[in-house]
Amino acid sequence: MRQRLDIADVEERTKIRAKYLRALENEEFGLLPGSTFVKTFLRTYAEALGLDPHALVEEYRQSFESGEETEVQLGPPAAGGRDRDRRYGGGPPRGMVAAIAVVVVIGFLLVLGLTGNDNDNGNKSKQASETAAQKAKRERARKRRTRRTTPAATTVVLKVAPTTPTYVCLDSGAGTKIVYQGILQQAQTFKGKRLRINLGKSSVQLNANGKPVQFEQTSNPVGFDFTPTGHKALPSGQRPCAAPGA
Repeated sequence: MRQRLDIADVEERTKIRAKYLRALENEEFGLLPGSTFVKTFLRTYAEALGLDPHALVEEYRQSFESGEETEVQLGPPAAGGRDRDRRYGGGPPRGMVAAIAVVVVIGFLLVLGLTGNDNDNGNKSKQASETAAQKAKRERARKRRTRRTTPAATTVVLKVAPTTPTYVCLDSGAGTKIVYQGILQQAQTFKGKRLRINLGKSSVQLNANGKPVQFEQTSNPVGFDFTPTGHKALPSGQRPCAAPGA
């Protein structure tokens, strides 16, 4: 608390799981795998906080430890250890026991760390999948709203822009009055529920309801029939201002 650290900070520094750090804080040593781990974790925790690890371990020994248990020593064996082994004979060297204990502790910590990482990666993947699904759902809803709010066209807005002076005849359907007939020299826009056009030559740019009309550029007359839903080419005999069969 004096160093303004929380359990997550200490967990990052020591690589000891937060639940074991809380068990150390609350002296709930039964939650840890064993006395050897308790003393090892106490040392690591104390060193991370700048405390005296020997005092904490000794206090634990006197207050909680029962029976003799090997502690993990992360350093050379104490002086005279080999003489004692020789004097009493039998049993593995103390250094070998310490090395084995170190390997066990490191393996245990690696398992804990990998398990924690797997859980974290799984949670992140799940969150990413949920986020992608939510985005897709919002996009589908947006498209539905757009389709509902965009009314279908009921008229034709036709813009005729000649690149050179061109003969144009235009009506609103077979048998209707001529809307325009003459030589068109500049762009002009026509509007109606239906429009039929006859062009003396194809040197013209057509735009229907904001979309360009693509057609083959030739020196021959061309004609089109435009409705709100699209357009089609007109045979020569069906074009405005053209005699049947011409």
